[in-house]
Amino acid sequence: MPTKNPAAPAFIQIHRDDAQAIRDELAAGLGLPAAQIAPKFLYDALGSRLFDAITELPEYYPTRTEASIFQAHGADMAARIPEGSVLVDLGAGSCAKAAGLFPVLKPGGYVAVDISVDYLRAALGALQQCHADIPMLGLGLDFSQSLALPEQATAWLEERRLSVAPRTAFYPGSSIGNFSPTEALALLRQAHAVCAAGGTGGGVLIGVDLVKPLGVLEPAYDDALGVTAAFNRNLLLNVNRWLGADFRPEQWAHLAFFNQEASRIEMHLQARLDQTVRWAGGERHFAAGDRIHTENSWKWSPERFSALLQAAGFGPSTHWTDASSWFGVFWAPAIR
Repeated sequence: MPTKNPAAPAFIQIHRDDAQAIRDELAAGLGLPAAQIAPKFLYDALGSRLFDAITELPEYYPTRTEASIFQAHGADMAARIPEGSVLVDLGAGSCAKAAGLFPVLKPGGYVAVDISVDYLRAALGALQQCHADIPMLGLGLDFSQSLALPEQATAWLEERRLSVAPRTAFYPGSSIGNFSPTEALALLRQAHAVCAAGGTGGGVLIGVDLVKPLGVLEPAYDDALGVTAAFNRNLLLNVNRWLGADFRPEQWAHLAFFNQEASRIEMHLQARLDQTVRWAGGERHFAAGDRIHTENSWKWSPERFSALLQAAGFGPSTHWTDASSWFGVFWAPAIR
């Protein structure tokens, strides 16, 4: 039962939007021979809520499949993760996945990391109301750039006598698939450094989407209700705000398919008709059928992902899957 008037969670905002840098990044991407927009621009306030809706769709198997794995094997995972660990939740979003594991993992502290600062602040405040006994820290950080905990976070851990507690990097939801194999290795090496800086027994608990039949895989990114299409097209409204562009989302079709050679889902926006898009200081003509590449989601085999974890400095991994082996949750200890 929620405690009356619990202490508010601490919050450290490292990421701050640099408007000019964002405009430069967007203009550069639109100017490439094959236009692209980074997937982080999918997650404005509306985009974050649309993604939450996607996770409820019947076609979108990762969320419910991962949840079933946590439900079936949570106790086995908890046996490998020291009680009282600091749970460092990467891309925490609504914080719901971590909160669902609090009863079995029994963390001593919770550090929620996300680039969507306002969304995270609201979610963490609501979570603290229900778990007043767990010290919580929100960290507004773009961990795709750097995952190192800032000095303020280290001081927060020290003040709560958590600096020597084991650390568990928690990265559910298959978001690691948004990184290329090279980028994923770099991120996991940073996650290893975060874990190794805590007490012994730390490691990474991570959700990974596995290779599976196209009939299951592709509809998860192109649902019948069109929620994923709305999520993808909403990116254009976000670009309009940042760049002063005049994209008209209705003139763009959502396109998602599995690239067999690269072992990844690709999402694109495809021009429905010839059009010229203008923004302050630039413009680009798109012919009908031209695409803007908006997101990738790499799919892994258990063997390849286990090898990736070891290359990042973790020890031999344990993983759990559903009955159909559609999804995997991996635990790997951080070797010092």
